Amino acid sequence: MSIAVIEVSRQSVIHNVEYLKKIAPNSQLVAVIKANAYSHGIEEIAQLLADKVDYFGVSRLAEAIQLRNTGINTPIVALEGFFPHDDMWDLINFNVQPAIHSKWQIDVLQSSPLEKQIITWFKIDTGMHRLGFCLDEAKEEFYRLANCSVVCKPINIMSHFSSADDLTSKQTLKQIECFDQFIASIDDKSLIGKCSIAASGGTLAWPMAQRDVVRPGIALYGVSPFDAPIADLKPAMTFKSELIAVRKHKQGESVGYGQTWCCEQDTQLGVVAMGYGDGYPRSIPQNTPVLINGRKVPIVGRVSMDMIVVDLGIDSLEKPGDEVIFWGPDLPVEEIAKHTGISAYELITRLTSRAKIHYIR
Repeated sequence: MSIAVIEVSRQSVIHNVEYLKKIAPNSQLVAVIKANAYSHGIEEIAQLLADKVDYFGVSRLAEAIQLRNTGINTPIVALEGFFPHDDMWDLINFNVQPAIHSKWQIDVLQSSPLEKQIITWFKIDTGMHRLGFCLDEAKEEFYRLANCSVVCKPINIMSHFSSADDLTSKQTLKQIECFDQFIASIDDKSLIGKCSIAASGGTLAWPMAQRDVVRPGIALYGVSPFDAPIADLKPAMTFKSELIAVRKHKQGESVGYGQTWCCEQDTQLGVVAMGYGDGYPRSIPQNTPVLINGRKVPIVGRVSMDMIVVDLGIDSLEKPGDEVIFWGPDLPVEEIAKHTGISAYELITRLTSRAKIHYIR
C-alpha cells in the first residue's frame, strides 16, 4: 500500500463542472483531462463526467485511445491534433476530432485514403504564437481544409489565450479581436462550425470569450488559474502522506543532504514519507508549509527522493502515523505555488505513479 496518496473527491469535481456550466450557460463544455486528468486519474474522471460534459479534451491521440478502450463514447477533441507519425486511421477508428494547426496536416488530409469524414477544429494563432495559423495565411488554409473530402463540414474554429490569467493585460482583448476578424473574413459562413477560445482563465474572467464551447482544464479540479483560490471552486485533490518518525533535534545540528539547514534551537523534527520520487519537487524551498493536525509547520533541509523533514517544534505532540497534507482544501495548492514560485499547474501534474490515487465520494 502506498503511503503517499492523491485523494480525489468525486463530488468536488462534479461541483466544479456544475459551477462552470452556471457561469457559461450558453456554451458547451470540453472537460480537459490531459496529463492523467491533471493527476486526478483520466479513466476515473472520464467515467465520472461522461454524461455531464459535451466533450473531453486530450493532448495526445494515445490519451483518446485509452478513453475509448475503457468504454467512453463522449466526443473527444485532440487539442494538439495528430502528429507526423500517428496512424490516421486511429482518428476514424476511435472517433477523435483533431485540432488542425499546420499546413502539413492539411497536406496529409488532402492525400488521405480515409473512407469516412472526420470532424476537425481549425486552430488560428491570435497571439499565443505556439500552434495555429497566423491571420495572414489562415483564410487560405481554412478553405484548403474545407476542400478536403475527408473533412466534415462545417469546420469548428479554435484559438488559445496567452495571458487570460492577467486581468490587467490588454492581450486577451487583442486576441478576441483577432479571432473575430478571422470569423468575419470567411465569406461562406456555412463553413463555420462551433467557436472556442476560452480555457479556464477565459471562462472564469472573460465572459465575452466563452462563445459556443469553453475548454476548462485546471478549474475542473478546483484549482484557480489565477494567483489566488476561487471561493466557488472546490479543490478536488488532497495530496498527503504521513509521519514515519519523530526525532529530538539539538540546537546547531543540521539535517538532510548538503547540510543546508541548521537548527537555531532545540526542537523536534518529523520525517515524512514523501519526496521527489512521488512528484513533490526537489526544488521546494525551506519553510514551505505542510499541514499536520490542523497546524502549518515548515519543511527544513532538502527534499530527497523518498523523505521530507519538517520542524514540529519543541512542544510537538505529533507521532508516527499522523497525516501530513501537502495541499488540499485546507492548504490550497495556490498558496504552495505562491510560496515556491512553481505554478499550480506544474505542482499537480508532475505527481508520479508511486503516489496512488484514492477516490472518495
